[in-house]
Amino acid sequence: MTAVQPPAIVRVGVPSTITPEHLQQRCDSGEPFPIVDREACTFAHHGEIISVRLVHFGVGLTDDLAFEQLGDSDWWVLPLAVPPGSRIEYKLEVVDSFGTHLISDPLNRNEAANPFGVNSVCAAHGYAEPAWTQYDEAVPTGQLVEWVSESAALARTARACVYLPASFTDEPETPYPLLIVLDGGDYLRYASAATVLDNLIHRGDLPPIVAAFSDPGERLVEYADDPRHHRHMIDELVPGLEAQFPLAANPAGRCVMGSSFGAVAALAVARAAPGFFGRLLLQSGSFAGAGAGCRSRPERLWRPVREFVRAFLAEPAPVAERVFVTCGAYESLICENRAFVSVLAATGMNVRFVENLDGHTWVCWRDGLGEALPWLFTRAV
Repeated sequence: MTAVQPPAIVRVGVPSTITPEHLQQRCDSGEPFPIVDREACTFAHHGEIISVRLVHFGVGLTDDLAFEQLGDSDWWVLPLAVPPGSRIEYKLEVVDSFGTHLISDPLNRNEAANPFGVNSVCAAHGYAEPAWTQYDEAVPTGQLVEWVSESAALARTARACVYLPASFTDEPETPYPLLIVLDGGDYLRYASAATVLDNLIHRGDLPPIVAAFSDPGERLVEYADDPRHHRHMIDELVPGLEAQFPLAANPAGRCVMGSSFGAVAALAVARAAPGFFGRLLLQSGSFAGAGAGCRSRPERLWRPVREFVRAFLAEPAPVAERVFVTCGAYESLICENRAFVSVLAATGMNVRFVENLDGHTWVCWRDGLGEALPWLFTRAV
């Protein structure tokens, strides 16, 4: 697949309306920052500093992300023309007389949490959080129950948090499909996964499903095409859940999903037992080495991933019936995912690929669930 450049985010001139007085008035009245309109997103910072720069770990942004000072005031601004519908998580690198500091934007109350802390968020014109990601007290909520087993494959106690839909019954008219979510705790905490399932089921977009939110022990080991992790998923976790709950127990009713390194693990476990999982959801997969022009990853931890990707590329084969792939257009993994999608599709699997105007973020993955899960589980049993 030919590499496609991400949407352009370019620096523009400071609008004539942006003055120190206007910014101070806006700040005093509690109006939101950045200033967003159809033409630009204008970031601002106030303080006695030497310099300030926007930091975003992605691609598609201009190289020049330094703020410019407005005259001799303490106000600094950075206007960017951002494609409509975009969402950007960022921090500010501030240099003052005490050194260099990486901080959240003190003028921006819109933040997103992740396992490493919080980022500030800029929602460009046209972006809105999908309704099905928001908690609604009128929507019946599912139940989360703990599932614990002693895993012979992993030689440790394995735990999962099992989501049961609000309408769950031990004797359903139709058995429930099963969704296995790798890095499940993070999906629950940072991607509002239980709320998303509640809303999608309530709206009728998704049939009632059971979801097992599974977490690894040593993530960088177990998720790197580890046969022990494969055995746990295929021989222990899924059979154990199917023995305890009224599940469909067929490939069309089983889906495994993950993001980043977890997407590699999801594809790897599906490849270890082709056809066992009829559905795959791969979000921003760390498919190191897929596609010409992708950046190299020399770190030792990526060696098993590169070997797995190399083996799959050498002998691509169908491992499931349907595969949904999502990726942020502004993240560094976009070219690898674009290249890998063409390989997956060439095997004859039914593959759908969606790019979001976002980066490598939990909200990007959350936003991708609303289209992915209904498509994957249509006529699942």
